[in-house]
Amino acid sequence: MTIAVTTPTGNVGSRVVRLLVQAGERPRVLTRHPDKLPADLRPLVEVAQGDLLDPSYVAGALRGVDALFWACPESFAAPDPLADMVTMGAYAAAAVRAAGVAGVVQVSSVGAERRHGAGLIDGLARNEEQLRGTGADVLTLRCGYFFTNLLGMLDALRAGVLTTTMPLDRPQAWVDPRDIGEVAAARLLARRPGSSIAAVHGPADLSWAEAASILSAATGRPITAQQITDDELRRALLAAGLSEPAAAGVAGMTAGTRDDFVPEQKRDYATTTPTTLQAWAYATLRPLLE
Repeated sequence: MTIAVTTPTGNVGSRVVRLLVQAGERPRVLTRHPDKLPADLRPLVEVAQGDLLDPSYVAGALRGVDALFWACPESFAAPDPLADMVTMGAYAAAAVRAAGVAGVVQVSSVGAERRHGAGLIDGLARNEEQLRGTGADVLTLRCGYFFTNLLGMLDALRAGVLTTTMPLDRPQAWVDPRDIGEVAAARLLARRPGSSIAAVHGPADLSWAEAASILSAATGRPITAQQITDDELRRALLAAGLSEPAAAGVAGMTAGTRDDFVPEQKRDYATTTPTTLQAWAYATLRPLLE
């Protein structure tokens, strides 16, 4: 069986690749930068180098593939990352259809069920529709808030502040991307017919106030949650160099899953994964803040 993997050096994709290799598979990895793959991994995978915004490359890379792991990369440096996500999804869907790829596991997000009005999550929602229109068996994983998003907040965390536009007492799913990769790899290897949507919620729903308390204990430094406005977030993103569409897309992800939003998939045993925010923060975040 040939399994293709996008974003093989990303937080989720790299875990998928490792587990597929350990299961005895030789995945085909779609990447622009093969040099970013670990040197000892390269002999164990088939490298297809190219850009997911190149339709001929995507078509060629999926030729002869039985199953696809699809994680659509978000480039905050792009002039319009949402438009790029929709374009990449269209190329992937066309290639899946043309190559007769039988199964797809797609990483999406809590909030994609809204379809519109959730910033860059709208791109994932559109990918859901595009891939489901191919005739392949598509498993969509709607995932919680990535622990690794905190890695983009290191300066603020060093200053003792965890900022969000979400109400501080509003619980939401928080998840380690490695756990998502494990779920995705397991589902790729245990192919089942039919299309479905599943959630990956992490071990617990946490408010931002609770998350700040956990981070304080794990890192050994006081961290306080602080709510900011959407406009304040957009201005900060623009000051960091993001384009207007990119800044609006990032801010819209929280704005679109706030207020009266209720996730479509409920937490249960199958959606709950093991790695806690405390364990992740102690192992990953604490060394970066010291």
